Amino acid sequence: MLLACQMLGELVARGLSLPVPGPVLGMVILLVGLLVRGGVPDSLRLAGEGLLRYLTLLFVPAGVGLMVHGALIGEELLAIVPTLVGSTALTLAVTAWVLARMQRRFGVERHERGDQ
Repeated sequence: MLLACQMLGELVARGLSLPVPGPVLGMVILLVGLLVRGGVPDSLRLAGEGLLRYLTLLFVPAGVGLMVHGALIGEELLAIVPTLVGSTALTLAVTAWVLARMQRRFGVERHERGDQ
């Protein structure tokens, strides 16, 4: 199911020349399928848990890239730091805005959440 959704995402992304990676579209397709189904099949849950167990291995190439290109990163540090800080701040702001809208939309009151 995971590979089928990823392949379908790739086909959609390439077929429609979308600027979104195929695996991202595949995850959206998987999400829609799971929402329609109303739950996660046990086989998919087992596969997902197996992948999550080894997720940390995916950070190894990024760590190696940081070590190999340390000098280049040092040269571009003045451009990298504000970009990281700005993108993090923007992500936090958008997340807070979406959360606030969802709370208003679905009627979550402060006393229901445990806040005083």
